[in-house]
Amino acid sequence: MAACLVTHPLDLAKVRLQTASQRGQSLGSMVYQIIKNEGFFKIYSGLTASLLRQATYSTARFGVYEFLKETYVDHYKVTPTTAVLLPMSMVSGALGGLVGNPSDVVNIRMQNDSTLPKEQRRNYKNAFDGIYRIIKEESTSSLFRGLTPNLIRGILMTASQVVTYDIAKKLLVDSLNLDPSKKSTHFSASLLAGLVATTVCSPADVVKTRIMNAKGQGGSAVSILTNAVKNEGAGFMFRGWLPSFIRLGPHTIVTFLVLEQLRKFRVGMWS
Repeated sequence: MAACLVTHPLDLAKVRLQTASQRGQSLGSMVYQIIKNEGFFKIYSGLTASLLRQATYSTARFGVYEFLKETYVDHYKVTPTTAVLLPMSMVSGALGGLVGNPSDVVNIRMQNDSTLPKEQRRNYKNAFDGIYRIIKEESTSSLFRGLTPNLIRGILMTASQVVTYDIAKKLLVDSLNLDPSKKSTHFSASLLAGLVATTVCSPADVVKTRIMNAKGQGGSAVSILTNAVKNEGAGFMFRGWLPSFIRLGPHTIVTFLVLEQLRKFRVGMWS
């Protein structure tokens, strides 16, 4: 949630770029257009939903991953290898995607609402109002729209992010003799994790965004993917990669820096 406060405007620009019908817009031009046409504070549209998403999705995936890792160490008395960490991260990511899907749907809709014609706007007051109205006006199942690509993205994100971070941190400590307690080590490892995660997750992220933003049934992930490739080319899967990295890089860095400080002071851990 701390990282979300820092990177939300970039996440908003990323969603707008992924759903835009026109190509060629940059992150800077998108942010400029939002501020110019909608007002400065609109770059924080959907902030409550974004915070709720982190409180559910990220809490679940990080919590389950750390729990599985600690359980493994306690049982086998050895540091888990990459082959062990990957399935752990995949299970954690899937659970996170499931828990966080409702808030993710509201998040994407709130971020993209201003781009719709006035008669089509949802005008959710906040994340909880959005969830309530989706259940009331559509159905509970609409909260789980785009679940399949979201589960895939959750698996890919967690596997590429937390496993890459653990591996990168170990390599930096073992090969370059960096201090595992230093923030510079945490920064370097998290930067690498953000780069890998952005590239691996981009296709699933774009498809997920389009499904969740769609009105009505919206079509399946396969049909949306097929139509997009047909009309826009395969490159659409990496649309918004730069803003995704500019957003996910700092988000990953802040997340792991805060996480390491929580570990250092043993916040929420056994004394």
